[in-house]
Amino acid sequence: MTASATLIGTHLQVFFTDHLCQQKRVSPRTLASYRDTFRLLLQFIKDRTGIEPAALQVSDVDAPTVLAFLDHLEQQRGNAIRSRNLRLAAIRSFFRLVALRDPASVALAARILAIPVKRAEKRLVGYLTREEVDAILAVPDRKTWKGRRDHALLLTLYNSGARVSEITGLRRQQVHFGESAFLQLKGKGRKERVIPLWPHTRRVLHNWFHELGGSNDGIAFPSARGRSLSRDGVDYILQGAVKGASSRCPSLAERKITPHVVRHATAMHLLQAGVDVASIALWLGHETLETTHVYVQTDLTVKEQALSKLNPVTGTMTRFKADDPLLAFLASL
Repeated sequence: MTASATLIGTHLQVFFTDHLCQQKRVSPRTLASYRDTFRLLLQFIKDRTGIEPAALQVSDVDAPTVLAFLDHLEQQRGNAIRSRNLRLAAIRSFFRLVALRDPASVALAARILAIPVKRAEKRLVGYLTREEVDAILAVPDRKTWKGRRDHALLLTLYNSGARVSEITGLRRQQVHFGESAFLQLKGKGRKERVIPLWPHTRRVLHNWFHELGGSNDGIAFPSARGRSLSRDGVDYILQGAVKGASSRCPSLAERKITPHVVRHATAMHLLQAGVDVASIALWLGHETLETTHVYVQTDLTVKEQALSKLNPVTGTMTRFKADDPLLAFLASL
């Protein structure tokens, strides 16, 4: 069977139901990300060629088509380079399986696997000052049910440095109020970690859970209908608090604040308090210390302390002068 006669839908069904779910056992979030990638890709090809997804063949999804799709994501949809690379990773993973299942498609798959990851500028992470965090936490009206929930959610988000997906899926049974109060979170790669709670966070959560009542395995921060909040729901709560805090902290009005910025604030404040980088990595659930090192690069105070330990250079420094024509040429470059 040639690649041109192979329907891509057959491979996609095996990719999602067997390869991702059974063989790799990816998380629901990874599965949803891959699903959205191929929904976008199939719709893009349909709009471009008129071929219905069910009739699409492997040969219709070649390297030029994938490159055009990636350009479409950046130029028409306004996706960042990071999002573009995530879509490419999903497509690459699929075509590795296609190459194994359909030898006639190996050459086509190899050209797609050769598409490079696009490099992006690495900016310093943005974070909130402690004054800005305090202003945001003071906004929710704790005289109302919604205000008490929003305050408890934002305080827990800041205390834990949790990802927004970890907060939306948090259950009350994951919060322990023993002699040492802590959260038990499960993050990327199904890695579990334990985050201690400040006494104030402990009191707020204890009172909030008592108000919720019901079973202990319920949602920690439910919507008004008793369901889990979505990512957009948490962002909506945060944006409302940021808007309300802007009068007290005008700097908030000039910035884009997301739940991940609150996570960055937790890390930066731990670093500024003298907590070592390894402990911060465990706190945030980072896979390696390299990920956490970006906070050291961002904190100007740490750099100033390092600079203060150096003695100033005295005297004049001479510049190297090449005494060979070839070395002089290289030095001029």
